[in-house]
Amino acid sequence: MSRPETPLRPIDLARSAGISTQQIRNYVDAGILPQAARTPAGYRRLDTRHRRALVTYDALVPGYGQHTARAVMQAVHAGDVPLALSLVDAAHAALHEQRLSLRAAGEALEAVAGQTPEALDVPRGALRIGEVAAYLGVRTSALRVWESAGLLVPKRERGTRYRTFGPADVRDARMIHMLRQDRYPLDRIRPVLEGLRRTGSSAALREVIAERREGLTRRTTAMLEGAGQLHGYLTGHRSAEER
Repeated sequence: MSRPETPLRPIDLARSAGISTQQIRNYVDAGILPQAARTPAGYRRLDTRHRRALVTYDALVPGYGQHTARAVMQAVHAGDVPLALSLVDAAHAALHEQRLSLRAAGEALEAVAGQTPEALDVPRGALRIGEVAAYLGVRTSALRVWESAGLLVPKRERGTRYRTFGPADVRDARMIHMLRQDRYPLDRIRPVLEGLRRTGSSAALREVIAERREGLTRRTTAMLEGAGQLHGYLTGHRSAEER
């Protein structure tokens, strides 16, 4: 005959997880953890399923992010497992698209970096900031931000002080735009441009792309770990960490 479970108080689960008791209450109210029975005095009474739900949620967050992890657990506790699994599928599909986008961006950037400004299909002559923005499909404010960050150094007309962009400036702006579309921070773009200007080398660019690829690999691994924990939670199997 199995021994009855010892009830858990919110404070017990909070201490084991290293979070506040209020956070446990918030998770129950939000559906991240299962609904809890209450004692005659009105206190929440938790059990091992709440502990396992918390472990599962914490395992999902690194790979899927808080928003998706939250939605997955809410769907599970609402009895809509197909929705939970569709959210997992969508996250994996989005990550695959990011891999394809990174590959395409890397090839395009290498093509841009490997040519002289004169050989690229960019407008010739001195262009004003509005013309460069229209060519790239960005706002003029973006070009000003990139200039403020030291990534672009356009010349200034005498007298009017209007910015003028030559072919090299347009090439640099194009590369910045492509990297920003993949959410590279400005401080990681600077060494790419400096390397191209100083030596014509695209080594820094390859390093940046390799770092991004490694980041996607780490996220894939985290997703696999989270999905495995979710499978155990759905099927009732406990991981070694939970035993």
